[in-house]
Amino acid sequence: MEINLKDKTVLITGASSGIGRATAKVFAECGCRVLLVDINLQGMLDTVKTLDNPSLHEIFVVDLGKKQAIDEFWGDLSECPDILVNNAGVYPSQDYLKIKEEEYQKTLAVNLGSVFWMCQSFIARRGKGGGVIVNIASIEAILPFKEDLIPYCVSKSGVIALSRSLARDYGRVGFRVNVVLPGAIKTPGTRSLIVEGITKMRFGLIKTALDFQHRLALGRWGNPDEVAKVVLFLSSDMASYVQGALIPVDGGFLSS
Repeated sequence: MEINLKDKTVLITGASSGIGRATAKVFAECGCRVLLVDINLQGMLDTVKTLDNPSLHEIFVVDLGKKQAIDEFWGDLSECPDILVNNAGVYPSQDYLKIKEEEYQKTLAVNLGSVFWMCQSFIARRGKGGGVIVNIASIEAILPFKEDLIPYCVSKSGVIALSRSLARDYGRVGFRVNVVLPGAIKTPGTRSLIVEGITKMRFGLIKTALDFQHRLALGRWGNPDEVAKVVLFLSSDMASYVQGALIPVDGGFLSS
């Protein structure tokens, strides 16, 4: 079966690079109009250049860590997307005993708060029309592996709880809500960690990377488009009976 999303609109947060950019690309290839939302304007402009029919898509600069900015975005939005993909997130390495309140709150605001408020506005706007939500969490929400990621793990675990709650409460009125759990994906963020470990001789970070690699049943890291294809599947009618699911895209990490 071929996935055809012509006449559909998808809203993707965190669309300036990595998984967000790859997701925008696969949706555009299926004929979908893409609304790109991020704080990084240049990154989104670069993303649009990679999409089929660039003039069909639209860019919105939004600070997703602030509810007021999210509310203003939805208030100004002239259309309502059919599909919502919450991909935006931050991945700070933070020593638990030294974390300041504002640092902790920022991680939660972007990684969990933005998903909470984006879903609320999407469901309210779609109403009885229903819709599809795919939220991006992380394998770290299931099995914390890298050290100094406690706020990140807490935020991504919250995304899972939120998604399952929404699936339970709104499934009967036409909303499908599922979660993708990426792991070992080659993105600008993961590449920077590898470079940091090597250039700064952070042996603990290097060991974590080697241990992580050893757990991958497929023996390799994944590409952003391999996550994007799963998001696309969950957004299509091919996944019409998938609800409240957690789908790992991790090369077998969680099963090893």
